[in-house]
Amino acid sequence: MAKDIDTVPIEVIILTADHEIKGTVHVSKYTKTNRELTDLLNDKEKRFLAVTNAEIIDRSSTNPPRRYNFLEIHIDCIMMVHPSSQVVFRETGKAQEDIARFRELRKKLNQTKPF
Repeated sequence: MAKDIDTVPIEVIILTADHEIKGTVHVSKYTKTNRELTDLLNDKEKRFLAVTNAEIIDRSSTNPPRRYNFLEIHIDCIMMVHPSSQVVFRETGKAQEDIARFRELRKKLNQTKPF
C-alpha cells in the first residue's frame, strides 16, 4: 500500500455552512509541514477532500453526531479546515485547570538545567 507509505494522517476540524466535521485527512509526507493542508486544498486536480473516521455534527440541530469510516467533501463546500491540535479550548473550568497545569509544567521544565 503505497498510500500509507507516502502520506501522514492529520486529525482535522472542517467547517461547512451547516456542519462541523471531525476526522482524519492524509497528506503527503513530502510537503513542508506548515503547508500540508494548504497544498492538499489547493490541488486543482482534486475536487473532493477524503476524510476517514469522520464525525459529522449538524450545527443547527441537537441530534447526535453521525459517524462514517470514509467521507468525501466537495472542496467548494469547505469554509475552513484546521488541525484539531490547534482547536481552542472551550472556556470550562476543567480546560482552564489543564492549561494552568501545563503552563506550570513548562515553567518547571524551562528551569531545569541541562546535564
